[in-house]
Amino acid sequence: MAPGLIDLASTRLGGRAVLANDEFFAPKSNLLKPEPAVFVAGKYTSRGKWMDGWETRRRRTPGHDWCMVRLGVPGVIRAITVDTRHFRGNHPEACSLDVVAAGGQATPARLRALGDRWVELLPRSALRGDAENEFSVTTDTRATHVRLNIYPDGGVARLRVWGEARPDWERLLAHQKRVDLVAAQHGGVPLAASDEFFSHPLNLLMPGRPVDMGDGWETRRRRGPGYDWVVLRLGHRGTIEEVVVDTTHFKGNFPESCRLEACDLPTLEPSVVPDEGAPWREVLPRTKLRADTPHRFRAVGRSGPVTHVRLSIFPDGGVARLRLFGKPA
Repeated sequence: MAPGLIDLASTRLGGRAVLANDEFFAPKSNLLKPEPAVFVAGKYTSRGKWMDGWETRRRRTPGHDWCMVRLGVPGVIRAITVDTRHFRGNHPEACSLDVVAAGGQATPARLRALGDRWVELLPRSALRGDAENEFSVTTDTRATHVRLNIYPDGGVARLRVWGEARPDWERLLAHQKRVDLVAAQHGGVPLAASDEFFSHPLNLLMPGRPVDMGDGWETRRRRGPGYDWVVLRLGHRGTIEEVVVDTTHFKGNFPESCRLEACDLPTLEPSVVPDEGAPWREVLPRTKLRADTPHRFRAVGRSGPVTHVRLSIFPDGGVARLRLFGKPA
């Protein structure tokens, strides 16, 4: 995954496989599972070998198979991973990807009827079996749905749609005066971290309550001087009013304390990490943390309009979620 990109189709963000022309051997819902595909030798269903992916029957007529996916958050797509892990003699020979921006309630029937509104994003491209097939794309088209086409049939374990979130901020602000400016579903992303040995800092920004200790950002045990940190880009430039640092599930491995700094760099390229020379200012001074606790801190007006934050944890440990509630500038 490139810096500044998230999987727009992730089920954790609300992504869903909504329609497929065929799912005889394995269901379309497997395509978007967050965990890597597994293989279980000797496991069969009444239709054939159990596979952890989406698999269609052997095609005996002209044409190809396809699956439509609703993205968890609309966005601009920069890269695609078509993972055929464990599909060896039954993977498709090629794939392509179409996109569409569908407003309102896009039912399966309506998606099928969109016709020419679907735009080809990835032309027909060869696939390797039992491999993570990576494709870069160049587009500024905002998409709400994608259609994965496979030629002529076969199985795909996982589909990842890497991009930059483009939520409907006008609609968001019409329904609430204050939003989580760094939430993944609002476009927040981690750009860099000192350490992500046990789990990825993107977990910090995911919606919902953390399910376990693996559903957070955890660094290895520090054996020398220093501390750990993560730099995050907000989904929208804004003023932070409340900070939530949640250590739920982290009991013997929570940080002793934390600090939050912010800077305002609206012209910085989206994937560029602000360096030490950036105009960092303290939003939350170094503050003691407790185990297994959502900590709430008021920060009204302290941040001013900002675009990036840096969360530092002392000396190491795990944080489940970071919420930065405020008003978009």
